Amino acid sequence: MKKIVVIGGVAAGLKAAAKARRCDPEAGITVLERGEIISYGACGMPYYVSGDVHDIEDLMKTPVGIVRSPGYFKNVKDIVVLTQTEATAIDRQAKTVKVKKLATGETDSIPYDQLVIATGASAIKPPLTGVELGNIYTLWHPDDARAIQQGLGKGTFKHAVIIGAGLVGMEMAEALTKRQLEVTVVEMKEQLFPAFLDPEIAGIAAKYAAEKGIKLLTGEKVERFIGETNVTGVATDKHMIPADLVVLAMGARPNAELAKAAGLAIGATGAIVVDDEMRTSDPDIFAGGDCVENINIISGQKVFAPMGSTANKHGRVIGENLCGGHVKFRGTLNTVVVKLHDLTVGKTGLSERDAKQLGYEYITAMVAGPDKPHYMPGAKLITIKLIAEAKTGKVLGIQAVGEGEVAKRVDVVAAVLTLGGTIDDLFAIDLSYAPPYNSPIDNVAVAANAVMNKLAGKLKGISSLAAKEKMTAEQTIFLDVRTPDECKQIRLADCPNIKYIPLGQLRSRLAELNKDDEIVAFCKISLRGYEAEGILEGAGFENVKVMEGGVVAWPFSYEKG
Repeated sequence: MKKIVVIGGVAAGLKAAAKARRCDPEAGITVLERGEIISYGACGMPYYVSGDVHDIEDLMKTPVGIVRSPGYFKNVKDIVVLTQTEATAIDRQAKTVKVKKLATGETDSIPYDQLVIATGASAIKPPLTGVELGNIYTLWHPDDARAIQQGLGKGTFKHAVIIGAGLVGMEMAEALTKRQLEVTVVEMKEQLFPAFLDPEIAGIAAKYAAEKGIKLLTGEKVERFIGETNVTGVATDKHMIPADLVVLAMGARPNAELAKAAGLAIGATGAIVVDDEMRTSDPDIFAGGDCVENINIISGQKVFAPMGSTANKHGRVIGENLCGGHVKFRGTLNTVVVKLHDLTVGKTGLSERDAKQLGYEYITAMVAGPDKPHYMPGAKLITIKLIAEAKTGKVLGIQAVGEGEVAKRVDVVAAVLTLGGTIDDLFAIDLSYAPPYNSPIDNVAVAANAVMNKLAGKLKGISSLAAKEKMTAEQTIFLDVRTPDECKQIRLADCPNIKYIPLGQLRSRLAELNKDDEIVAFCKISLRGYEAEGILEGAGFENVKVMEGGVVAWPFSYEKG
């Protein structure tokens, strides 16, 4: 009987064990887990804190409500799960794993024919003064979520400070503002979601966060935590912030120490090196989940990209290959989606920053519009930024933000990226259409069309960031072609060189514009801005640009009323 040992009992480890059991009914399968809780949905913890998930055990249950306990795995899958059992060393020559029973201190050695390392990652905890004070959490384990929820229930917490404006940080910002706490997010980089968003899209999300009462301090570094027993404040290089709750959301590091000590290859990212079948440098040892490197499908580079979705895929691949299969894991696009109150932010593939660093000759386009026909109830705006290779039209990445349906647009582009598709493919895909769901030409196809128009010289678009730099230039006129009622409701702030001419009046009022000036046309979403460009160029204006995304995608301040 083949002996399979799995180190790690959360996503990748138990998925590998379960798949191996389906492939080999006779194998002896043992899973070692140093904690007490197994197979939990860690990504659901912010929603337990917010109150959307009412019982923390729901994160550990099957869809029919059965807790995925060691007993469940033994009775249903004939898998032995040993909790509070830490793997302390791997002897590759003897093919044994040395273990320690944490409850008793007892040690033992467990033999294996094949081994799976699924040790995950650990939250980054900075070596700062006061970091060990009470009520400072990483939200890396259900125990943290329970403790925060208990404090909220007792009314212990009023002022929360979150360190890091990434996925977990902003999900917790949402959760705690929903619980009526005063929330400050401190981010060392100059924008929120710095790992995957470009500044234009990040700016839209940041403005929305501020409207929801989240105070965002970017370009600011935490220096120490204040307090005697429990935290009472956070000192940064710029502020002293009161805090009775701190969440450390500064990213993660792979737990690769056990593999490194066993002499397995470790990559430049600090994670375990695996091939496309998830084998380590030892052919009898597989590894998966947050402890391993991945290949970025677009760049071909090794990356550390810890995601629950990726870990589950790793587990399935490993389970097949433990039983003689040769399933390959293609790699990752670092596809992410995050909810921030009613706003959704999503991304897949390369950002513009990534494309620039990798040396691509690329082109971008940013478009805004409703996620379904404007006449339909519930239609909401989304903004999309599409990045493509200039010479080939190959899609490189997308970012999207808005209160409308963002996730499905990101997923469509993720599929195109996986298959190596182009902007022509993105337009040509026969996507479903009915007014309750989307428009005849979907938002991603509109973005593809915008890239095509830019490549053909028909659209001379500029980003909101480039437009902002031109706002005070004497020979640059910002031409707002919206209706007077629209302009009364909301306008660009601090824009001295602005001219208001509704699109329907533009042909009859051309004399009000100087052909020697640079003209930046825009409207709510800049569809009318694009029309204005055509009118002006047809009338002999040679220096006309369109502000991509219009007012909807403007990440800077407005004047209202």
